Amino acid sequence: MTDRSAVMDHDVHQFLSFMSVEKGASANTISAYRNDLQQFGSYLHGVRPNGKSTAPWGSVNADLLQDYIREMRAKDYADATVARKVAAVKSFFNYLTAEGVVDSDPTETLSSPRVGRSLPKALSVREVDELLEQPSKRSTPEAQRDKAMIELLYATGMRVSELVALNLESIELHNNRATVRCIGKSSKERLIPIHEQAVIALRIYLEEARPDLVRVRKERALFINRRGERLTRQGFWLILKNYAKAAKITSDVTPHTLRHSFATHMLRGGAPLRNVQEMLGHANISTTQVYTQLTDAHVREVYDKAHPRAH
Repeated sequence: MTDRSAVMDHDVHQFLSFMSVEKGASANTISAYRNDLQQFGSYLHGVRPNGKSTAPWGSVNADLLQDYIREMRAKDYADATVARKVAAVKSFFNYLTAEGVVDSDPTETLSSPRVGRSLPKALSVREVDELLEQPSKRSTPEAQRDKAMIELLYATGMRVSELVALNLESIELHNNRATVRCIGKSSKERLIPIHEQAVIALRIYLEEARPDLVRVRKERALFINRRGERLTRQGFWLILKNYAKAAKITSDVTPHTLRHSFATHMLRGGAPLRNVQEMLGHANISTTQVYTQLTDAHVREVYDKAHPRAH
């Protein structure tokens, strides 16, 4: 490793530490920043920019950044991916400038690529019912666990990272107001109610399935895999994908699809936007408002089918 590489790696490490400790960024965010900045660093080594500054990052300028964006587009990166990688570089140089590592911020006038805001794809209520029916066709501990996970995800709109991070003490089922306590982005905690069907699935899992799966009594993870360890995001994604295929759902189903479906169905059912925002853990209500476009489209569809003058 060259001295230049070592210094650059050190700067990235310091920045990631700052984002984690000072800004409270999640592990997923830190991982994404690390990957994006390593890619940018590799790009810099490839083009070998010539600059007078002795700081490794000091030779970066606006033209080089535009070339970097053009290279990503040439590789057919999605607009959202390019925008995320540019945002990572901008945050990094903002930090370097504040710390005095570079004299000026070359990203200051750099505009983030525009990303079309596509509407999230939500399943229909019938598709959700079909999906939830699949694990019920088997009586294995894994199937009972899967039923509980999918019910809980659809009941609360949690992110999959929040779901797999749950511990036994995260849920309260022993009263008339069952809830789950989850930790969201920036370590923000929120309490979400759980409906009766999800409570039933969770009780069956905890009483019948989990004891068969757990290997170590002190394991506190709520959802565990066959090895008795905490289930991962990737593990749940594969489980969900197989059930979606069994349910003959043709659209792409991901854990986030259930989050979209939860929000859309709640709003269509009359839930106030502010309440849905709180349950989803959105910092800004504008993020939640995208779901109102889905409900507006649904209302229009119903109107066109029902009104005698709309045909």
